[in-house]
Amino acid sequence: MAAGTRRKGREMAMQMLYQSDLGKQTPEQVRKVFWSSREEKEVDEEARGFAEDLFRVATERQDEIDKLIEGHSARWKLERMAVVDRNLLRMATGELLAFRATPAPIIINEALEIGRKYSAPESINFLNGVLDAIAKEVLEKRLQ
Repeated sequence: MAAGTRRKGREMAMQMLYQSDLGKQTPEQVRKVFWSSREEKEVDEEARGFAEDLFRVATERQDEIDKLIEGHSARWKLERMAVVDRNLLRMATGELLAFRATPAPIIINEALEIGRKYSAPESINFLNGVLDAIAKEVLEKRLQ
């Protein structure tokens, strides 16, 4: 799968998580609305599959993911974070947990690039710090 395809999948997963967070819909409702709002020609099937995998992991493991984020986001509760930042962290943390073949620096860098597109400029250092700390914890647990 090409790097651009994976980034597009990550962006779509983050957008679905954002939609889920704001709309309080079930994951299945989010999927239905999200994919029905896109023209078939604009959706690459590989990117869609990757987005679906990331979204599934992030929603199924949300409690675990949210605990990791709060544990590494000094004094920031999830509900106080910008919605984009919160869901970008969820998407990237889910990938760190479930996609072991992708190196953590790539996951973090991709999340930061998406953050540069969707988040406020001052969020990038925050996102980087939180994801770096989460990656260290996840990698340490794998070695135990």
